[in-house]
Amino acid sequence: MKTFVIEREIPGASKLTADELKGISSKSCDVVAGLGEPYKWVQSYVAGDKIYCVHEAESADVIYRHAREGGFPADRVTEVAAIIGPQTAAG
Repeated sequence: MKTFVIEREIPGASKLTADELKGISSKSCDVVAGLGEPYKWVQSYVAGDKIYCVHEAESADVIYRHAREGGFPADRVTEVAAIIGPQTAAG
């Protein structure tokens, strides 16, 4: 599967309550379970008015399908070309 970063514009995202975030998470998991194809939600980051999500899927089309069926915005979907971190500097 390919890895994608999804940018979701959600005004007030950083002010969502724990219960609201739980509801969003539950809905996302339900949609993933119903897709009927390989898909993995890796992690999401709530920052300001956005939620940045890392998902794995066969294509961006499947990412957009997940968003559509879940009622989530998917303002930008970008395939990850490489992953780097402190360990990358070590060679």
